Amino acid sequence: MPFNSLSFLVFFPLVCVLAALTNAAPFRAMEREKRMRIRQILLLIASYVFYGWWNWKCCFLMLGLTLTAHFCALHMDGRRRRLALSVGVVLPLLILGIFKYFNFFVDSFCALFGIARAGTLSILLPVGISFYTFQSLSYTIDVSRGKLRPETDFVKTALYIAFFPQLVAGPIVKAGDFIPQLHEERTVTAEGLALGVQYFAFGLFKKIVLADNIGVFVDAVHAAPAAYSSPTLLLMAYAYAIQIYCDFSGYSDMAVGCARILGYELPRNFNLPYLSRNVSEFWKRWHISLGAWLQDYLYIPLGGNRKGKARTYVNLLITMTVGGLWHGAAWTYVAWGALHGAALCVHKLYATWRKKRGLDRRGPLWTAVSVFVTFTWVSLCLVVFRADSIGKAFSIIAAIFTLQSGLHFVSFWAVTALILTALCSLAAILRSRKNGARLDGYYPTVDLSGFRGLTAFFTFVGLTLCLAYTGQSPFIYFQF
Repeated sequence: MPFNSLSFLVFFPLVCVLAALTNAAPFRAMEREKRMRIRQILLLIASYVFYGWWNWKCCFLMLGLTLTAHFCALHMDGRRRRLALSVGVVLPLLILGIFKYFNFFVDSFCALFGIARAGTLSILLPVGISFYTFQSLSYTIDVSRGKLRPETDFVKTALYIAFFPQLVAGPIVKAGDFIPQLHEERTVTAEGLALGVQYFAFGLFKKIVLADNIGVFVDAVHAAPAAYSSPTLLLMAYAYAIQIYCDFSGYSDMAVGCARILGYELPRNFNLPYLSRNVSEFWKRWHISLGAWLQDYLYIPLGGNRKGKARTYVNLLITMTVGGLWHGAAWTYVAWGALHGAALCVHKLYATWRKKRGLDRRGPLWTAVSVFVTFTWVSLCLVVFRADSIGKAFSIIAAIFTLQSGLHFVSFWAVTALILTALCSLAAILRSRKNGARLDGYYPTVDLSGFRGLTAFFTFVGLTLCLAYTGQSPFIYFQF
């Protein structure tokens, strides 16, 4: 049930109304804990309806992962701790590997050793499996580390893993950030509604106006890259960077908005990543929840930067390569992750070299050039991410730098989105300086209690509906 579908526009208001009714007179006489439990059961049922709308059979898979995490966490004590931790980590990874990577690994093995394969196993890829698998792992590992007490109430564990706003495309929420909210009375409020509906509208604009319209241009050029000139291919690379950002951050904005309406808070997943001055900064601003997950549960356990320089670079490469593979069963994703890992290693070496020579001071021109170079690098890496094969990706990149002749296609939506992204980023910088606060996302919210705020909001909604792409365009990250 995508956020940009009519079914969701019926489903979500119904859930909000039912959640709000738990504050009505008949429920107020109940004990606080009982009232909270009724509301959480309602949200859990809604979450399984939301997920089952795509394929009801996959609800059993999510339920199985939830039961595994819940009971392993409950037995994380004494001599059973090691067994419980092993089952709670290995079983979800094994399930993820079978559903998402089985054919990929078998095909790669056969290709490497020249073995003929009769056919492939037909396995349905459950939407969002990578996201809720990582959340179940987060819960199990945090309990084993003593960061979180095991949750005795299965409903709370299940709602943490299945909470529908972020279920299929994140952000990946750590158990320690969400489960404590389930012990507080959270419900629909006027303030949450005013903020949440604006976050949702802002994300919807990014998705159906910017990302989907840019996608028409990107798909056309990617389908026949040999027919287009180098400037058009470069514009396509920049345009896809904007498309995937608007698509994925748009979903995250809508997820944050839906959760806020229901009374819950999700972490922000993007923080103006294309203003990053280097690759290290980029990964603190892009898909923040995945980066934090990989750091806490992979990079640091591997040794992080505590075991010497050489080991640090190896750990970075492993972490980013696994992060690439997490996105899907294809060598293009592996290559994309490895390229970012290599870039992080190069930047770490460069930063160390500059620091030793006292070259840390940077002016506005240096910052502008650094932002442009970083954005260009990220865009070229996304050519690899988007391509059908590594060979096709590098042929496109080679065509960009060899001044290939061909058709010139200046997409109105691509240029508009690039300009709009730059203007919004500038507005966010100016606003942060005016308020004396650090740069932290960009949500242009208004006061909906006044006439001017309502006028501005409904004008924005009207423009979104008028400019929206009318074709079918699923969220890019649904496949992961």
